[in-house]
Amino acid sequence: MAAATLVAPLAFGATAAHAEPSLVLAIGGEPSEGFDPLLGWGHYGHPLFQSTLLSRDADLATQPELARDWTLSDDRLRWTLTLRDDATFSDGTPLTAKDVAFTFNAAARAGGRADLSVLASADALDDHRVQLSLTEPRITFVDTLYTLGIVPDADRDNGYHDGYGRAPLGSGPYRLVEWQEGEQLIVERNPYYHGDTPPFQRLVFQFTGEDTTLASANAGRLQLAAIPPALAAQPPAGMRRVAMRSVDNRGILFPMQPARGEVSDSGAPIGNDVTADPAIRHAVNLAIDRELLVEVALHGFGQPAYGPADGLPWSDAAERVDDGDLQAAAERLDAAGWQLQGDGLRRRDGQAAGFRLTYPAGDTTRQLLAESVAELLRPLGIAVEPTGRHWDEIRREALHQDAILFGWGSHSPQEIYYLYHSQHAGQDYYNSGLYANPTVDAHLEAAQSAASFDASLPHWRAAQWDGEAGYGVRGDAAWAWLVNLEHLYFVDDCLDLGELGIAPHGHGWPITANLLEWQWQCDG
Repeated sequence: MAAATLVAPLAFGATAAHAEPSLVLAIGGEPSEGFDPLLGWGHYGHPLFQSTLLSRDADLATQPELARDWTLSDDRLRWTLTLRDDATFSDGTPLTAKDVAFTFNAAARAGGRADLSVLASADALDDHRVQLSLTEPRITFVDTLYTLGIVPDADRDNGYHDGYGRAPLGSGPYRLVEWQEGEQLIVERNPYYHGDTPPFQRLVFQFTGEDTTLASANAGRLQLAAIPPALAAQPPAGMRRVAMRSVDNRGILFPMQPARGEVSDSGAPIGNDVTADPAIRHAVNLAIDRELLVEVALHGFGQPAYGPADGLPWSDAAERVDDGDLQAAAERLDAAGWQLQGDGLRRRDGQAAGFRLTYPAGDTTRQLLAESVAELLRPLGIAVEPTGRHWDEIRREALHQDAILFGWGSHSPQEIYYLYHSQHAGQDYYNSGLYANPTVDAHLEAAQSAASFDASLPHWRAAQWDGEAGYGVRGDAAWAWLVNLEHLYFVDDCLDLGELGIAPHGHGWPITANLLEWQWQCDG
């Protein structure tokens, strides 16, 4: 079903007018911390207001951006990059190597999403050359060259300041005109942009809920709208449905520790006596019918998921399980002492086999997945309680004691490191189940210190399963990965989106990654 609806760029006529209207978009993703790359803006897509040193094309191949040339020393401890000499910020002032050095040094201190933990220093060698020195080789450090937008040095008159995220100055294709938080963002072309002229003079991003977005699309007030699968059946008149491939997944994180009355530094309770049992986690992975989840919760717009990076070279293609097998799941539970009782629920030593499955309130896709998982596990004798909470409540109450329906998906294996290395246990959302396995840690560290990206791949895959241990379904089953999504949009019939790439997780407006290729194909 989904494959049949994949939409290639439309075959517009040669007489298209190429007018330059404003576009109104509702694609979600309003960043609460603003548009500050030092705090994470741009991590999951193009930063829009800022430029990066390198970029990826639709095939994920490296392309120059601010950097024209780049080298890595033989000991893999020094990146040297030469910048283009025509880059300026959107106020017309030049961008130099000092701005790049400031950005990397400040981002390392800021503790945002960029992985700069091994950055020793960033130094401007002259106006157009910058050197990034590392404390140790780190194979995924290169990701920061693709994702970290460059901000002006704080020592400049127009430099970085505390309120930068709400008044960003960058060298990207657009500059901010007005941001009405919770309502809309208005941007316009950066007249000093060093690349091709952006095709649209003005863009208006509306921040609306799913129902309001659909109503606006039906009323003809949007040219591009992100739509959840449940609402994507019938495009409005004058619009078409586009399904963008992605590595965006959804899965269940299990708390790995039993409840001992411990709390995190933030006061959040730690531990769950049910999900801490590997028999429960393996039974869940066996019992879930992922194909059925795709049909029911995604309306066919996706694929089953068995790991956090299915189809990517750092994922083990053999990481599969014959799922939807209630008999195998029941045998696993029986052997572990979880006995089915007359009320249809399994118990062991008085402990009922049940847990809350928390999802962010307002996300209809995750709600459908949570409710479907509960129905699939009910015949097995596991009681799952789907629970919608706001993110602040999840962080305060549920993060380390509930099973949580998270979404991830990245163009980099760095995300695997965050999700499964014990170094990140209890930090942020990634490894909030406090998973730890020294064997897995060793494989992940070997991957990061490998001589090349290709050389790192066997180590990433071994962390998933090395024949005896791993984080995957054949090992600790620290997660039950469920589905990989297709990103769905209603798109004005006059808007040609060009060649779309493979989207990462939804934050950061991934569909705008090729914004400069978009074209308006109608008169007027």
